[in-house]
Amino acid sequence: MFKNKTLLITGGTGSFGNAVLNRFLDTDIKEIRIFSRDEKKQDDMRHQYQNPKIKFYIGDVRDKRSVDGAMFGVDYIFHAAALKQVPSCEFFPTQAVKTNVFGTENVLDSAIEHGVKNIVILSTDKACYPINAMGISKAMMEKVAIAKGRALGKDSKTTICCTRYGNVMASRGSVIPLFVDQLKAGKDLTITDPNMTRFMMTLEDAVDLVLYAFSNGQNGDLFVQKAPAATILTLAESIINLYQSNQQVRVIGTRHGEKLYETLVTREEMAKAEDMGNYYRVPCDSRDLNYDKYFVEGEEEISKIEDYHSHNTRRLDKDGMKELLLKLPMIRKDILNE
Repeated sequence: MFKNKTLLITGGTGSFGNAVLNRFLDTDIKEIRIFSRDEKKQDDMRHQYQNPKIKFYIGDVRDKRSVDGAMFGVDYIFHAAALKQVPSCEFFPTQAVKTNVFGTENVLDSAIEHGVKNIVILSTDKACYPINAMGISKAMMEKVAIAKGRALGKDSKTTICCTRYGNVMASRGSVIPLFVDQLKAGKDLTITDPNMTRFMMTLEDAVDLVLYAFSNGQNGDLFVQKAPAATILTLAESIINLYQSNQQVRVIGTRHGEKLYETLVTREEMAKAEDMGNYYRVPCDSRDLNYDKYFVEGEEEISKIEDYHSHNTRRLDKDGMKELLLKLPMIRKDILNE
């Protein structure tokens, strides 16, 4: 489906954008456009890849004119541009709204105006029952995308769907590189709560979900990949074991806006979710605003259904966690000298 097509990746200089880029470079795609505001990272990528298929666009999703400038002739979009650090969004929530909500709307409006075929939007578990500014802004981002998809309908030229992820292992700003840096510096590994659980997904798994959404998504769909989870203590101890280190684990307490566990699909969404094997598909609510004055019909099943979260999914022990860690290039390089 990507032969001789043009893909635009917003936030393409991030770890997620790079992973999508690497996967698509191996296909017969015509062009990949990297759109971001970080000229230093773009320059690094330009020197690293030296590939005529890759085109670079400086811009910001907050500025629709800059988005429009990258949109001509685009067939597919992977929208990854976001402010996604929980603490910084907590202190600057308006900035999170401007990028994650209004920036997403700019990308979607531009895509619709330019006749883009398919848009996949990157979301996060923190959009489920959000307790922090980053999660709230991502939840609103999903609502904007789903509302636009619903308005376009099934027969539209443009399809908009969302993908929601838990913890992507070794992505920029995540805890695994932090643990490795602490270990190499001879410091204790600091964890916030030993019982805290997180989904464990590699970047390659995450890209698989993007491809699945591009191939199978309908307007307003939300896709979630099933994934195992582990406690932060198991993760930290597994890294210590792999590096054959004597470092200790030190508990420092929960950070600003941090959750005990990740929810990937809410109870309300699970009531209508479709099990696709390795994925859940959550179709958009097709009801419109012309409902009864008095609420006459609800969903009894919702109160009996559980959320899908990192406390009730398959739990990895240390051996399983080490096996998964050894799939990461940064760990393989250190441990196996690859």
